[in-house]
Amino acid sequence: MSRRRGVLLVLAFITIAVLVSGGGLLVLAALSTPQVSVPERATLSLRLDAPFSEIDPPDVLSQIIPRSSTLRATLDVIRKAKADARVRTLVIRPSASGALWAQLQEVRAAIEDFKTSKKPVTAFLESAGAAEYYLASAADRIVLMPAGQLDVTGLASYELFFRQALDKIGVYPDLLHVGEYKTASNTFTERGFTPAHREMSQSLNRDWYEQIVRAVAQGRTLSEAEARSALERGPYMGEGAVKARLVDELGYEDQLDDRGPMLGTQSIDGEQYGKGAPAGERREVGGRIALLYAIGTIASGKSSFDAPSGAVIGSDTFNQWLRKVRVDPGIRAVIIRIDSPGGSAIASEVIWREIMLTRDVKPVIVSMGDVAASGGYYMAAAADAIVADPGTLTGSIGVLTGKFVLRGTLDKIGIGVDAVSDGTFAQMNSPFRPFSPEERRRVEDQLQATYELFLKRVADGRRQATTKIDAVAQGRVWTGRQAREIGLVDELGGLADAVRLAKQRAKLDAAKDVDLVIYPPRRTLYDLISNPFGVSGGASAAVDALFRRPDVRMIQSATSMLNLFRRGEPLAILPNVFVH
Repeated sequence: MSRRRGVLLVLAFITIAVLVSGGGLLVLAALSTPQVSVPERATLSLRLDAPFSEIDPPDVLSQIIPRSSTLRATLDVIRKAKADARVRTLVIRPSASGALWAQLQEVRAAIEDFKTSKKPVTAFLESAGAAEYYLASAADRIVLMPAGQLDVTGLASYELFFRQALDKIGVYPDLLHVGEYKTASNTFTERGFTPAHREMSQSLNRDWYEQIVRAVAQGRTLSEAEARSALERGPYMGEGAVKARLVDELGYEDQLDDRGPMLGTQSIDGEQYGKGAPAGERREVGGRIALLYAIGTIASGKSSFDAPSGAVIGSDTFNQWLRKVRVDPGIRAVIIRIDSPGGSAIASEVIWREIMLTRDVKPVIVSMGDVAASGGYYMAAAADAIVADPGTLTGSIGVLTGKFVLRGTLDKIGIGVDAVSDGTFAQMNSPFRPFSPEERRRVEDQLQATYELFLKRVADGRRQATTKIDAVAQGRVWTGRQAREIGLVDELGGLADAVRLAKQRAKLDAAKDVDLVIYPPRRTLYDLISNPFGVSGGASAAVDALFRRPDVRMIQSATSMLNLFRRGEPLAILPNVFVH
């Protein structure tokens, strides 16, 4: 046993000892379901800290120290409050630094659904960018702090290019791709946009922006032209935001209940409210549906968490889940929630096969999160139906491979390299020289074969001709709205819509709730002892909080692909996109 693993085990045993000791009764009490007292006239105060985690962190600390709510937990709180007669009004406080659009759209849709109960919604903003304001625009009333700033100026997307830096240190990116728009390798081979890359990025940015404009117009009762004009005249200080009709009034948080719909109510914290028991009797359950989360890059082997790459979807782990739910007669349908930029084409094919086997037994519905592209879309192609948010990044049907040649770097620091080999292509994947012309031809043949298999999987799944899929493939990334128009997605919506569709396909009563059987399941005591921090490579999942920062995520997303390159393996991976 390594010294590091020994330390981790000691920490785990100490934690467990605290839990079972007399002094640990307080901790155990905290872990039990809290008894939340809800006033008869309550205002639910809900912080919306996006981006949200799709699943709970896997480490032992998450069993003790509360973390930010997951997306599903946040949506459940809003749904629960809608039906709770004691909750008279909702106050949201959006914070969405570095968030993409699909999650925001799911939360915004939940707020819109809450409003059908005729209960008013107030948004309070200390200051806000485009993402925070997008959420706030769903509210009946928007209050901005007097000194706050409304930083709406349009929408810009950024991408990083490392070629010049690699040249400086002597690294040559010998990368190949199939698909005119398969631009993930451009991160390392180019110094800026190619024409195709720019065209695709402009299309994505424009579609996202038009979705924001339409939402603001609807929420603020403006024409789309008025909403666009108002958004593009920013940024605004308080009075300017009111004059632009983007904000209703200025005020401080402590003044919210002095007037308006909060008057005469008592505030209750949204996180605590979500942990309490539901109000009234629970609706009758009409069946069980499995919900499998596919979060992170796709690789062979077991799922893990690797910093700085983040979560890894292991094909072995994910297929074990599929086999369990496939043979369980009590599970009537399967929903796969995908938030993945892709990864290994081989691992994606392995998972695709298992989804197809499951689809032969019971309905399989895919729900796409912020990103379900490349290898993520490879998985989705096997489903009976695909549901995506309008802002989801998807498609990217293409492949790439290659290697980073380090000879120049070694020359710079005075390290020589020599080799002996047997076999014509024994040094084909050598990191010390580029591909020869014949080696390059063989790699290109391999890539083309992988691309054609990818096309066939999608064409079969979408029941379309391969030539039609090829025309919208070529590695191109689409928004969910665009993907719906070209036939890559069946329906626009979030996880709740996927549940509705799964119930319909499984012939379950639409009026009854379902029990969701969640994978990954909660970790066992053995799991906590053997791997207390739920990590691979010695990094704690607690580090995930750091990598949610937008500035760090830019570097993390761009560099995580470096870890995916293995000897000649083709990759189905999304290019990095950052939105502000």
